[in-house]
Amino acid sequence: MTTPAREQILDGLVTLRDWWRYGVSQFTRAGLVFGHGTDNAADEAAFLMLSSLHLPIDSLDPWLDCRLVPAERANILDLFERRIATRKPASYLTNTAWIQGHRFYVDERVIVPRSFIGELLCQSDLTAITGDPERVGRVLELCTGSGCLAILAAEAFPYATIDASDLSADALEVARRNVDDYRLSDRIRLIASDLFESIPPEKYDLIIANPPYVTSDAVAGFPPEYQAEPVMAHAGGADGLDLVHRILQAAPRYLSADGALIVEIGQARDALEEAHPDLPFLWLDTETTEGEVFALQAADFAL
Repeated sequence: MTTPAREQILDGLVTLRDWWRYGVSQFTRAGLVFGHGTDNAADEAAFLMLSSLHLPIDSLDPWLDCRLVPAERANILDLFERRIATRKPASYLTNTAWIQGHRFYVDERVIVPRSFIGELLCQSDLTAITGDPERVGRVLELCTGSGCLAILAAEAFPYATIDASDLSADALEVARRNVDDYRLSDRIRLIASDLFESIPPEKYDLIIANPPYVTSDAVAGFPPEYQAEPVMAHAGGADGLDLVHRILQAAPRYLSADGALIVEIGQARDALEEAHPDLPFLWLDTETTEGEVFALQAADFAL
């Protein structure tokens, strides 16, 4: 953008409402793709603006007619321009992702967290699956990435200790930062492991996993926003279920007698049920999804 054009924009857009309209127009014109915490241009622009201004991200209306000082305008314009030029998810530009009101640090070393299991941990009554939350003593999270689900599990099960594993050393560095930020290092142990490979031979009351489950064809057709994320965090093989099959095979050895397994699998419900007709999958729906997260009890594997 030429200097005169930039100065014209900075001088002409004064209120947050002005900048919001401008961002939506620019993002729409550029054909950006969303799905990393927002699903449309309006919410994406709002997230970037509110993050830049250190304002609560869940409430734009109170601030719409506030006038911005020149430095604030320049910061927002820089974010908008970077979002369009790099096609990186907004969370990478702000190093911030939110799940159920919880803020987490993220960067290009991890997938932008958006698991539906987060909603289940924070908003659902899982007692039918886990029993009394206060009696859950051991939790294992596979493919932890940024560590967000392990942290949410620590809050959902106040007396549990959590093992959180990932194959990526880079991801575990990000997870360590988030665990430390939440002051949970005494309850969450991070483990470098390819699924169960390096997990101690212990029994867990709950195992949760949001493994890579995107099909090879879908990964090959990713738009730039999704290409910006680590490919290993997406790639689930030809049908997206490579890691899910491995989890189902090994999980019974690590579940306590009353333990439960919760796994997110995306759009692969039909393929999974066809591959494992002997397992009585319980599908846990969320506010926006059906048939993307399943639960199994330890006893189900013995049927």
